[in-house]
Amino acid sequence: MLEEVENWLSRRSWSVTDRPRSRLVTAKRASGTRVSVVLPALDEQETVGQIVTVIREELMRGPVPLVDELVVVDSGSTDRTAEVAAAAGARVVHRDSILPRLPAVPGKGEVLWRSLLVTSGDIVCFVDADLREFSADFVAGIVGPLLTEPEVQFVKAMYDRPLGPGAGPGGAGGEQGGRVTELMARPLLNMHWPLLAGFVQPLGGEYAARRSLLERLPFPVGYGVELGLLVDALHTVGLDALAQVDVGVRRHRHQDGRALGRMAAAIYRTAQLRLARGHLLRPELTQFERGDRGFEPRTYQVDTEERPPIGGIAEYAARRVA
Repeated sequence: MLEEVENWLSRRSWSVTDRPRSRLVTAKRASGTRVSVVLPALDEQETVGQIVTVIREELMRGPVPLVDELVVVDSGSTDRTAEVAAAAGARVVHRDSILPRLPAVPGKGEVLWRSLLVTSGDIVCFVDADLREFSADFVAGIVGPLLTEPEVQFVKAMYDRPLGPGAGPGGAGGEQGGRVTELMARPLLNMHWPLLAGFVQPLGGEYAARRSLLERLPFPVGYGVELGLLVDALHTVGLDALAQVDVGVRRHRHQDGRALGRMAAAIYRTAQLRLARGHLLRPELTQFERGDRGFEPRTYQVDTEERPPIGGIAEYAARRVA
């Protein structure tokens, strides 16, 4: 590991316990900073309600709430995700109702990009909607450095990821980082962006950033959004403006191997664009499933689109003026 990264780890890696919520509220009151939390959601009726409830009860009450705005952006759920989220107290916005002149494409990054148009916080915090046993520390932890450290602009959560229900953090069955992280993202970062080698969870879906930074970054529309934002944030504001916070244990729904393969392909494509900005020869991935006639190929398109920095969108600029 580079000496610069070792120094960064000592300066910019914290635990959620390093900043009590009372300190965060004091800092927020002094600065007048507004905080928005966004949950991108697709068929998450089993978990989204509990996440919304915890955030509202623990972080949105009192004379100086830590969170000012909680928005669930539904990207086309076929279950009761929207109803459950609204009943729990979130403002629910459908992806297709945001910037309707520009047809939406499937993908998590698309939802995050559009969420900037329907939120107002100076700090925007993204949280996946499939988390189980959710703790408000996930939000308080990653928002904390942005409220107390003026130089910090982008904060990722880090945590243990037990693979199964009975697996303990860091022990047998513990999954430190995730399969796509360890097999795809971490090797790419270590080889091509070694300054980012200190991030424990580079692909984690829980992170917060200053709006002023997010306005300047392109958003890959699909699974590559986390890697893309991290790499582009490094090039835009430098390593010392990035940080990470240990928030404990993350439990969520795991995807099957084929889905992870498609995720890895999208991440590789995102990295490829940033390495060369070159022509994609074949943005497709073929996988195999056993069928009636043996193994049958299934070919999937790899996300090949990115949304430009939101600051250049006319509707966003008009909203800021208004």
